[in-house]
Amino acid sequence: MWFLRMLPMAAFLTACAAAQTPVQITVDAAKTIGDYKPVWNYFGADEPNYTYAPNGTKLLTELSAINPAIPVYFRPHNLLTTGDGEGSLKWGSTNVYTEDAGGKPVYNWTITDKLFDNLKATHIRPMVEIGFMPEALSPHPEPYRHTFPKGDIFTGWAYPPKDYAKWRALIVAYITHLKERYGPAIDTWQWEVWNEPDISYFHGTVEDYEKLYDITTGAIRQVLPKAFVGGPGVTGGGDNKHFLQLFLEHCAHGVNADSGKTGAPLDFISYHPKGSPKFVNGHVVMNLGRQLTLTDKGMQTIASFPEYRNTPIILSETDPEGCAACQGPQNGYRNGPLYGVSVAEMLARSAELARLRGVNLQGAVTWAFEFENQPYFAGFRELATSGPEGLIDKPVLNVFRMFGMLSGSLVSLSSSGAIPVGDIEKTSVGAASDINGIATRNGDSLDILLWNYHDEDVPASAAEVTVTVTGLPSKGVHITRFLMDSEHSNAYAAWLKMGSPANPTPAQMSELKAASTLDVSNGMTADVKGGGWTFSAKLQRQAVTLYQLTW
Repeated sequence: MWFLRMLPMAAFLTACAAAQTPVQITVDAAKTIGDYKPVWNYFGADEPNYTYAPNGTKLLTELSAINPAIPVYFRPHNLLTTGDGEGSLKWGSTNVYTEDAGGKPVYNWTITDKLFDNLKATHIRPMVEIGFMPEALSPHPEPYRHTFPKGDIFTGWAYPPKDYAKWRALIVAYITHLKERYGPAIDTWQWEVWNEPDISYFHGTVEDYEKLYDITTGAIRQVLPKAFVGGPGVTGGGDNKHFLQLFLEHCAHGVNADSGKTGAPLDFISYHPKGSPKFVNGHVVMNLGRQLTLTDKGMQTIASFPEYRNTPIILSETDPEGCAACQGPQNGYRNGPLYGVSVAEMLARSAELARLRGVNLQGAVTWAFEFENQPYFAGFRELATSGPEGLIDKPVLNVFRMFGMLSGSLVSLSSSGAIPVGDIEKTSVGAASDINGIATRNGDSLDILLWNYHDEDVPASAAEVTVTVTGLPSKGVHITRFLMDSEHSNAYAAWLKMGSPANPTPAQMSELKAASTLDVSNGMTADVKGGGWTFSAKLQRQAVTLYQLTW
């Protein structure tokens, strides 16, 4: 039984039954099903030079502030790419390696230091992706810098080195410099070799990548014997060219090209499951099922190796589709709530699959950051939209803020509106919505995260949800609700309402920034009798909400 003292949240939280049959959600705060392991705290981008731009610095600071107790990792491409440090779509550079007229290596850490100094200042831990090939080491250096979206992007940087001795010496010098500059903090960094070597990011065979991996990890471990190294960062579930299977066999039993011994160091295993949205009849239709199917395939492959069943898995890119810098109607979901709720589904369901397969999921990299010198809400996959007037957080960032509040132990949650994860893999979420959630308990607090997800980005009636919580102490409980939907925590909706200004005025920027923050309603209490409490709420399609109960 329960009794309300205050009703400031009546628009969201009611004590009466709804006209339609509500979805029944039951949470048992006393039934622990395991530790809660956050996996949301990984991000990345193609453009490393944007990270130290003013808006990039602000966004990194926001990410590290989501939960200071949980370290945030950032994985950038192009850390070894040759160039002047000017960023553009799908491009960045650090110019760490050139050669003089006699072919002697010249190392330059100026841009590298600027990048990593800024990560340190904003309390972000690097996930260092070793790539791409410096121009002077490429066997096919011309053309080198691409001009995306025009032409082929997989140019001279996408090759194995023409001289492995010089490549290995570069990696030793690079890691040595980073160790000297950042000291013991470098022990918390992670090191991944290359990106998506099973496609045109790497113009080589599986065997070529294995050689690159062996020599690169050997060079890293020469300087940092306990470095946390891994790969291969392949596409999908790793089944393209049987790449993941062959790579794991090599690491377990193959001859190491660097040491000549059996096997290669492998502290984590990475791959990149992605969805494939389409634009149908004037609206976006997502494909969460494809993303989760690929996630599951990779986990099953890893689980088939007894020596790697407990090895940490990092989905070093996992997104609703494959190109953050691409635009088009099929990507129109990225500005609004659908992107946010799809991330909630991905994070929760990926963790669920890991539990089902008995593997160790450590992180899920959301490949999204911010793009410089682009119009506001241009449809890129990004956490915030950036312009000369400043940075505006997108709704998806507020979903990460809600995930950042979860801690402690997972507790039992069941929903009559939940679709089994196996069914989502088969048919995605195209009939009924998936109305589901996760709950965590940490001491005298309980967090209940709920969502209403559907693949199709079309209007629909809000779901009526009745939540019954058991296992609570018989005392007063304070309730706070956070919400992201079409009207809350949604700067895009506010921007559309004011006429989609290309250059918002100071007053409009203030309004947009206020709309971009996480919406919160608090001041509600309940007297819990007999350890139970029931409440009802409406939950829009493509909404995510978090209830925090404290006592």
